[in-house]
Amino acid sequence: MAKSYLVLEDGSVFEGEPFGHRASAAGEVVFSTGMSGYQESLTDPSFRGQILVMTYPLIGNYGIRDDHSKSEQVHTRGLVVREYCKEPSPMYGGRTLDEFMKQHKVPGISGVDTRDLVIRLRTKGTLKGAITEDKEGIERLIKELQSMPTPSESNLVDEVSSKQIENHNFGKELCVGLLDCGEKNKILKELSQRFNVTVFPYNTPADVIAGSKVKGIILSNGPGDPSHPAILKTTVKTVADLSVQMPVLGICLGSQIVAVAMGGKTYKMKFGHRGSNQPVKYEGRVFITAQNHGFVVDENSLEANGLIANQINVNDGTVEGLVHKDLPIFTTQYHPETSPGPWDTSFLLDNFTIAAKEGRE
Repeated sequence: MAKSYLVLEDGSVFEGEPFGHRASAAGEVVFSTGMSGYQESLTDPSFRGQILVMTYPLIGNYGIRDDHSKSEQVHTRGLVVREYCKEPSPMYGGRTLDEFMKQHKVPGISGVDTRDLVIRLRTKGTLKGAITEDKEGIERLIKELQSMPTPSESNLVDEVSSKQIENHNFGKELCVGLLDCGEKNKILKELSQRFNVTVFPYNTPADVIAGSKVKGIILSNGPGDPSHPAILKTTVKTVADLSVQMPVLGICLGSQIVAVAMGGKTYKMKFGHRGSNQPVKYEGRVFITAQNHGFVVDENSLEANGLIANQINVNDGTVEGLVHKDLPIFTTQYHPETSPGPWDTSFLLDNFTIAAKEGRE
């Protein structure tokens, strides 16, 4: 039986069996605590550059269905599971996870003690790693990983953002803009129930967006560092200019970019939040939310820029949402459009609808 290995930069090696595309892959090893939603996670652009570890022990049991994908391709560089299901339920057509990953040329490794692996990542923090079948080259690979830059040092947003302006007419009264930093298609689907939508590449200048006459701008989710130099020169500048012209909603990476645009700071978390079960306290209630992020807003940096942290993660006290004290600007660190995940906070998109109708009044 063929063997595969997950190698970490700290020298740890986890043995398993290969599935999916038979190739080596390197990236940042992160974990998700969702019991389901593996297809949505694999196709989420926010996972660009990462090797995903699923904490739930059986993955692939309900199969693959095309309309569950959140983008046109798999963005993870690899997948690590305790066990993948070779004979999924026929409910969604019976297509296997193995077939799906082969189609998208993404390697997987099964049979890994994911409990031990996740404990290591929680203790040491996110680590660079690689999936390989080359046992003899493991020592060399460890050294390469130690000197390899983290994926977030690249402009990952440029890899996943749309390349041209797209106009979507859904027969609605108002049109809003979606600044695409790597959006999941569910965001566009949710917006289509409320607005016509113009999708802008992440590096679109503010005057182009303002000149399109949209009534508000949404910043999507996406991968990487919100303070990357390429993002500071483009997206951050655009948001800073638009913040006094129209309502702004930031989602996930979009929330962090809004904070940076308004003078705040972000930092990289030890191991991030990924999954569909993160508790967030907002207006005296706790909501269960879907999340996928490794960076977060520094609450201490918000004192002088008009932003207020109005949502907090119950588990670790990190910022989960912002509101501006004077301007129609608000953000969520999680995904109100979900998919996968609970629908608890979908009302936040309704709040943005009201703000777009009211404009700057």
